[in-house]
Amino acid sequence: MRPFNPYKSPSALKRILTIFLICMTIGTVASAQTSEELKKKEQDLRAELQELNRQYSETQKNKKVSLKQLAIIKSKINKRQELINGINKQVRQLDETIFQNERDIYRLRRELDTLKVKYAKSIVFAYKNRGSYEYLNFLFSANSFNDAVKRITYLKSYRQNRETQANTIIKSDQLLQQKIGLLSSNKKDRLVTLQTQSEQLKVLQVDRSEQDQVVKQLQGREKELSAQIREKEKQRQKTQQAFNAIIRREIDEAKRREAAAKKNPADAAAKNPTTGAPRPKLNDPVTGVASAPRGDRAYTPLESTPGGMEMSLNFENNKGNLPWPVSTGQITAHFGIENIPGTKLTRRTDGIEISLPVGSAVRSIADGKVSWAGEVDGEQMLVVQHGKYFSGYNHLSSISVSAGQEVKAGSVLGKSGTGIDGDGLLLLMIMNDKSVPLNPEPWLKPRR
Repeated sequence: MRPFNPYKSPSALKRILTIFLICMTIGTVASAQTSEELKKKEQDLRAELQELNRQYSETQKNKKVSLKQLAIIKSKINKRQELINGINKQVRQLDETIFQNERDIYRLRRELDTLKVKYAKSIVFAYKNRGSYEYLNFLFSANSFNDAVKRITYLKSYRQNRETQANTIIKSDQLLQQKIGLLSSNKKDRLVTLQTQSEQLKVLQVDRSEQDQVVKQLQGREKELSAQIREKEKQRQKTQQAFNAIIRREIDEAKRREAAAKKNPADAAAKNPTTGAPRPKLNDPVTGVASAPRGDRAYTPLESTPGGMEMSLNFENNKGNLPWPVSTGQITAHFGIENIPGTKLTRRTDGIEISLPVGSAVRSIADGKVSWAGEVDGEQMLVVQHGKYFSGYNHLSSISVSAGQEVKAGSVLGKSGTGIDGDGLLLLMIMNDKSVPLNPEPWLKPRR
């Protein structure tokens, strides 16, 4: 008679439990990483909102509401909504985690019950066959010597199997208790997150009410704002004309240098060793610049030298990763034409206006050469050439570089000044060799 075997392969169940533990750990780590990213983003947004609140408090010191005040409120609303969206993601993530943990707990309880039943049967079997008679009867009933050896081996391993079963039950119970504790923690986190969500929604409503009040006050000052916008438009046109003249001058000088190099290559090479160097081929990497497909490039005198080509490619290949010209401040006027809420007024900006404390350090957004530094319509402005691209910095209170000077990305160019309303302001512009204004925001590195 063969003995009853309540659990033929305890090691198999042990392997399954191990795999389950690994999968659970991987899922927990992945979830934790996502949760950490969301929390980091939340911290960054809260810091930005704190800075916006500070700037808004500064604008409130002025009895008259301004477009800057409206722009800051709009930024606050956008950042607050972004913060709420992130909190919503955290809630959804916690809901998914809670659901997964509840499912795991249900599964673990069933598996633990099954393990306990099988273990109980094995104990009963061992008790019934504990006598030496049953042991000898089991051995002598073997059909052959080899069969008897197998039965002896089985009996030796049977006790080990029971110990394995007991250890598996203990580990399963520990895992179950761990899951139950984690589920309780998840539910507490969810309650706290929902409370934070509710608080931020209330603050968002307050921000929107403030925006409505500012818009209403601006509507009463529409004529005054219209005059201010016309004044800024005149200033914009003069700045644009000056910028265009600087670009045309650089192109003319590049043409003269190129013509001189063709006429007297030896003399040009002596004055500028890099001028006589062969122009980079279309798909060859350029020193100091990440290799990237260049495609067919339209001719421009500003890229007639390897140095000019390198600066252009460096500027292009770093699109979306250029450093900000200032370490603080908020964009209060975006590129292009913007409508003034609550009015029929519009304003045009050839770059981005950044509101910041007066006297803040202004830095170059890329390697280049200072093309021009001076005054335009009563405002100090500086232009840096980056191959066929140009960056302009307007409303400076002081300039610390001079025309012809080479600068690196991050080099201090000067300090920020004020706008028409007397508040701290910097106008950043980017233009190409065709004098076409480009939106600086896609070129700059994300601030978070």
